[in-house]
Amino acid sequence: MVDNPLHQAAVGKGMGMGVREAIRNDSISWLDSGSGAEFKKIYQTQMEQLRLALNEQFFLGLFDFESHFAVYPAGGFYKAHRDQHAGATKRIVTVILYLNEDWLPGDGGELRLWTTPGKAQGSSVLIEPRIGKLVCFMADDHWHEVLISHKPRMSITGWFLRS
Repeated sequence: MVDNPLHQAAVGKGMGMGVREAIRNDSISWLDSGSGAEFKKIYQTQMEQLRLALNEQFFLGLFDFESHFAVYPAGGFYKAHRDQHAGATKRIVTVILYLNEDWLPGDGGELRLWTTPGKAQGSSVLIEPRIGKLVCFMADDHWHEVLISHKPRMSITGWFLRS
């Protein structure tokens, strides 16, 4: 399914980047834009169509896309965070595609997305990671977290970028 082997996900950027299991404990594999499985080509084509639509409707100036395949083990989580690294401005829109068949209430692994821009408090929505569900939000505006998953959970997470 992925081009590269899975490796434990890190947090941060540059010299501050490192594996911090108290913050997140998933494994990822970055998806490149080269050759690959048919599903990846379809996914990348759909993301390009979404990029063009977002630019047309919202004038966002999105020019590129990066993404990774993520697997959370049973007990997996990712504490509250935003997707824009400190001091960076490239990631504009976060896109998450869920790949979990037969996901049931009580399986955990929900995405908690706070609805007040810039704050990890107040009202939020819980989004179950059911197969085929696509979630989009502004990367720097919305705090979010992955709640504890009670069984393995898979997704493709990507970001539309500005230069």
